[in-house]
Amino acid sequence: FIEKMADVSLKEAALIVGVVAACYWNSLFCGFVFDDVSAILDNKDLHPSTPLKNLFQNDFWGTPMSEERSHKSYRPLTVLTFRLNYLFSELNAVSYHFLNVIFHVVVCIVFLKVCKLFLDNRSSLVASLLFAVHPIHTEAVTGVVGRAELLSSIFFLAAFLSYTKSKGPDNTIVWTPIAVTVFLVAVATLCKEQGITVVGICCVYEVFIAQGYTLPVLLDTAVQILRGKGSIPFSMLQTLLKLIVLMFSTLLLVVIRVQVIQSQLPVFTRFDNPAAVSPSPARQLTFNYLLPVNAWLLLNPSELCCDWTMGTIPLVESLLDVRNVATLTFFCFLGSLIVFSLRYPGDSSKTVLMALCLLVLPFIPASNLFFPVGFVVAERVLYVPSMGFCILVAHGWKKLSNKSVLRKISWVCLAAVLFTHALKTLHRNWDWESEYTLFMSALKVNKNNAKLWNNVGHALENEKNFERALQFFIQATQVQPDDIGAHMNVGRTYKNLNKTKEAEESYMIAKSLMPQIIPGKKYAARVAPNHLNVYINLANLIRANESRLEEADQLYRQAISMRPDFKQAYISRGELLLKMNKPLKAKEAYLRALELDRTNADLWYNLAIVYIELKDPTEALKNFNRALELNPTHKLALFNSALLMQESGDARLRPEAKQRLLHYVKEEPQDANGYFNLGMLAMDDKKDVEAETWMKKAIRLQPNFRSALFNLALLYSQTAKELMALPILEELLRYYPDHTKGLILKGDILMNQKKDIFGAKTCFEKILELDPNNVQGKHNLCVVYFEERDLIKAEKCLVETLALAPHEEYIQRHLNIVRSKIASLSATEQSSLPADGSATATAAEKKKSFQNLKEVKTEQKTTQTTVDNKVHSKNKKRTEKNNMDKETPKKSTKEIKDIEKKRVAALKRLEEIERILNGE
Repeated sequence: FIEKMADVSLKEAALIVGVVAACYWNSLFCGFVFDDVSAILDNKDLHPSTPLKNLFQNDFWGTPMSEERSHKSYRPLTVLTFRLNYLFSELNAVSYHFLNVIFHVVVCIVFLKVCKLFLDNRSSLVASLLFAVHPIHTEAVTGVVGRAELLSSIFFLAAFLSYTKSKGPDNTIVWTPIAVTVFLVAVATLCKEQGITVVGICCVYEVFIAQGYTLPVLLDTAVQILRGKGSIPFSMLQTLLKLIVLMFSTLLLVVIRVQVIQSQLPVFTRFDNPAAVSPSPARQLTFNYLLPVNAWLLLNPSELCCDWTMGTIPLVESLLDVRNVATLTFFCFLGSLIVFSLRYPGDSSKTVLMALCLLVLPFIPASNLFFPVGFVVAERVLYVPSMGFCILVAHGWKKLSNKSVLRKISWVCLAAVLFTHALKTLHRNWDWESEYTLFMSALKVNKNNAKLWNNVGHALENEKNFERALQFFIQATQVQPDDIGAHMNVGRTYKNLNKTKEAEESYMIAKSLMPQIIPGKKYAARVAPNHLNVYINLANLIRANESRLEEADQLYRQAISMRPDFKQAYISRGELLLKMNKPLKAKEAYLRALELDRTNADLWYNLAIVYIELKDPTEALKNFNRALELNPTHKLALFNSALLMQESGDARLRPEAKQRLLHYVKEEPQDANGYFNLGMLAMDDKKDVEAETWMKKAIRLQPNFRSALFNLALLYSQTAKELMALPILEELLRYYPDHTKGLILKGDILMNQKKDIFGAKTCFEKILELDPNNVQGKHNLCVVYFEERDLIKAEKCLVETLALAPHEEYIQRHLNIVRSKIASLSATEQSSLPADGSATATAAEKKKSFQNLKEVKTEQKTTQTTVDNKVHSKNKKRTEKNNMDKETPKKSTKEIKDIEKKRVAALKRLEEIERILNGE
């Protein structure tokens, strides 16, 4: 057989490349579907920011191997190739599918080389072409997660090819190929677990192919040795030595693998694999029946399905079940092939034996015979076993084509099989275009799988088509009434449709299906961890009602009592405790969650929010920074940490605050809040042109942005562009007619720039309609009366204003000035005002007094607005940003000092104006 080994010619390789390209070109147009979502889209191990060591600590889906919810599928080298894809194209699905097709081509070519060990060139090419076009491989090739099969197969076959070179001249042992084999087995196993089964194939090859033994010869030799009539031949001793080395290496790999999974098998539920939790004999009968089911998929891949879990294949619960006939027929046929291959010498029997090894041994890990797996049938696990099937078919075709009577028909049948398989593969690829097309195609094959109904619902839900999604979720509950996840899906969809009552009813049904706690037994071992989310979902729903916060908290605590390492329960409870104004307890919840997962950026972010509530901005900023160390693109951490830096009043932090806001607007270019706060930073730095640019961007994105409109108008008024501020204020008051600060600023501009006393009076009267006790609006209205030369009304107005603010000295002074003017006018015989020139001068001074007063008061309000517009960073909700024009109860020390300085300067100006008015 070794002598028959030949290299693959360029023409053969080109033919395989062309055939694969013709069958899988349309896979490049498919997206990320089904398991790709967890393995690619949701897997942080693909991101360059994640340390490479995490790939060797987490499972295939990015979950730490130490966690019970881990599937224990340890494939770091496969994840590494995903990471390389992400490095070059991030989440562009085309590159992932293209690499899968390339790997399939490589497998086909290496498989052709393996076939040439046991078949002639023509039959080998037939086997390789059949393997290249077989529709059963679409899940492994077109599904991105199937790359684990492809990579493992490459090293699996390479390990076997290396081992075939371990026999030297005169039956000597060549150790280098054996060492390479062991290394390649380890690599194959790190791509997917079934890679280790190649050791069994190497052992069979060594005994029955390389050494040429048959089963009768081995039995005869064993009997002779046991009777003491002979010794072990030297060649057999060499064979034993090689087998011992192989077995020892395999044992070492198994021990390491067990250590990696920490001696824990993954937790699966009866929904994943119903037979695994069924009593005898249903469990054994069903598992045995699954073998002919898989064989039938290889023989007739006409009805393929992406998910064979739950009720897809009903349990075989009785010996009288007619399906047992299929099981018996399968084992009879398999047994006859095994007997033929082991009993008789010759090339034909050896070919059949190696084909059976490729068919059976790699399938053993997925057979449920030694340990349960998380599926009933999975088409992708047939990728390697199908190699044995293709060799058997090619070998049988060779036998038929050698007979002259059947030669033509054998060629016609071969061409028909290859052509129909290629068409089926091409058509099947389109099913993987999207999740909706994939799961709808599966429902055509199987309507008894609730998971498929759920998955179609999820696909529609992702498209925001909640009404249709609800129909599929409800159908899932009818197909499988005890499916907790289906009832949770119904509840969530009702919530999305704002049908709170129906949502709560569905969650309560799901909660009632949860098994009761058995004392002394881990809850997680009897239920899927994600089913515990029913408590989280129900609590999140009812906590919208302020009167049911304690009830929601009880649900969170119940989830934690069932599973003390339930991280999400701590996170959600922390948010609720913040809402209940219990920041210290919220802090405890987040610290407990951080004990479970210190690499979760969201947890550090939420803890920072707690410290803001506890009035500890320094510690809050530290936690924001930790969140950003773990996730430099954490949007909320970028945004709120920048606001915290800005609010601190420390000018040294402003450059970093600006950089974070710039990073934020890069991540969220459609969020007006980011541009607004960049504008506020620019205003703090006296960069007026830059501030104007940012404010305008914010308003373009959100035309009714209250604070952006007001602060842009304020910016114009402070930079001698009052007339440009006026249309901005008009827009502000169109959206918010009761905006007091906007009315004050508008009145100021109308009075001083437009000389529109009536318009200013209207603004101040509007303020008093909204708030009769508004001192600033009242005082400014008094000044309007003074401008209208109605001194009596001005006096009365100022008396009322002084009653509202008896400690404001400037109001008392202005009252004294007005009373003095009234007294001086009463002392004269004239009721009219002084000469025109004097009156003009006096009026001008009064206007100046009003203007100066207004500037000071506006500056005070501006300072408050600048602070107010940062208050929203303390909002307890993590995912929303409220309107930013809220009152703040407290200012920073620096801001208070600035206000006092401005107040003192204003009072000095008032004294000068008052002296002028008094004629001093």
